[in-house]
Amino acid sequence: MMKKLLSACLLSSALLVGCGGEPAEDTDAEGCEHLREGPAVPVTASASSTGAPDVSEAHKRYDISLPAGTSGNTGSVSFKADAATDYIFFLGADVTLKLTTSSGQAVSFESSAKNSASCGDIKGRYVAPLEVGTYTLTFGPSSVSSVSLVIEESGHEHEH
Repeated sequence: MMKKLLSACLLSSALLVGCGGEPAEDTDAEGCEHLREGPAVPVTASASSTGAPDVSEAHKRYDISLPAGTSGNTGSVSFKADAATDYIFFLGADVTLKLTTSSGQAVSFESSAKNSASCGDIKGRYVAPLEVGTYTLTFGPSSVSSVSLVIEESGHEHEH
């Protein structure tokens, strides 16, 4: 009887884990590690989406300087998604993030949070389902003059 119960528990656990790729805690741990340890790449955001610097390289922390704007510090960077999947944008400061397609259409986030249970360094956590293409990330307006950014794939593939 105990073997049947153990088998049922293991099977149900496998079904729960098998559906979505990495659990959120593992992805948060990866994002947290890069927020803390880098490697760091300094970037100055552009005042508009035109000429926004690229932040597409994986496993990097981008330390983004935000130019002063009329209602606070604000700036844009460019991100190229190579796979149709969910991407997680980890921020090291509490700054508003907007995501748009190359044609300027807003992308909705599946979820967003101002923290992570597994990492105190995460001050913003945004999840967005993206298709292959180039996107603009716009930060601010904010009172902070810089924000650290780490981008991770969540591992959840999108069906077409």
